[in-house]
Amino acid sequence: MVATVAAARERAQGERRVAITPETCRKFVAAGAKVVIERGAGNGAAVTDEAYEQAGATLLDDAGAVYAAADVLLCVQAPEAGSIACLREGAALVGLLAPQADPARAQAIQARGIVAFPLERLPRTTRAQAMDVLSSQAGMAGYKAVLIAAQLAPRFFPMLTTAAGTIRPSKVLVVGAGVAGLQAIATAKRLGAQVEGFDVRPETREQIESLGGRFLDLGVSAAGEGGYARQLTDEERAEQQRRLAEHLKGIDVVVCTAAVPGRPAPKIVTSAMVAGMRPGSVIVDLAAETGGNCELTRPGETVEAGGVAVSGPLNLASSGAVHASEMYARNLYNFALLFLADGRLVDGRIGFDWDDELLAKTVWPERNGDGTAAG
Repeated sequence: MVATVAAARERAQGERRVAITPETCRKFVAAGAKVVIERGAGNGAAVTDEAYEQAGATLLDDAGAVYAAADVLLCVQAPEAGSIACLREGAALVGLLAPQADPARAQAIQARGIVAFPLERLPRTTRAQAMDVLSSQAGMAGYKAVLIAAQLAPRFFPMLTTAAGTIRPSKVLVVGAGVAGLQAIATAKRLGAQVEGFDVRPETREQIESLGGRFLDLGVSAAGEGGYARQLTDEERAEQQRRLAEHLKGIDVVVCTAAVPGRPAPKIVTSAMVAGMRPGSVIVDLAAETGGNCELTRPGETVEAGGVAVSGPLNLASSGAVHASEMYARNLYNFALLFLADGRLVDGRIGFDWDDELLAKTVWPERNGDGTAAG
């Protein structure tokens, strides 16, 4: 039996990305799978229904029919509990699912026996890089954050020599040097700003400097596991904040990207620091979705405090839906190949190799070696 890989139109407010593109549709078909797409699924990412048909997909008008047909449902954000209940028992669900964030969603996944793969749980190993949706989408978010900052800032980013005199370049500080932060550094540098990068992980110095930025050393090191930073002690935090507060007095734009997996974003920029910044300065806080790195951040809003604009944009990757979808769909295709190498079912079901670390550590709920749910 041929496996059916499906994608429905995203229902989350403001979500424009799509989990299958014509490119990955062709690859699934070439691998022997059938592809089913809901009509209009690609509209937000500038993908027409005709493009999907030309790539070999079958288009359906009703989302419920898409769910019912799917052996593997690929999504960007998790479907609602009612939609999950329409899936076949034992179907695979792959995407940014955050099952434990919604009890109804978690219950629906377990009640239907859905084999869920929340890709935010994917191990961050060399082998998994081609499947790492967090990194691919963070790159778009870091790029867009700098463009937002440039729009909000009442000044040029580059140095300009004009008949009216020389305009000095803006000074940009990027807090956090993960994928989003490094993309922000690279983008700000391309726009001609003087760029600094700060991260409590000392190993990021070389990465920041390779992009043309200057590493801001505040005398605090907090290297953690898995490429993330550990939480700072009270003493380390106090020293960091003292030095950062003084430095921010000369900064025009701050882009915040620091995150700790599974926890609220660390508060790095205090209201007192914002009060010490020059009027006309800008803060763009990419950590707004998990509480923000700035104490004054309001998720989804741009506020002004003493002449400083503080922006907390949400779901920035979706604002670059065309390229974000291309990267995201490739990530999902590469992950799906772990269990759909030949595009076929075994006795009507997908065969999962639970000895594969990437499958075993990503699946939710966790599985025993025989594939049964653990606990």
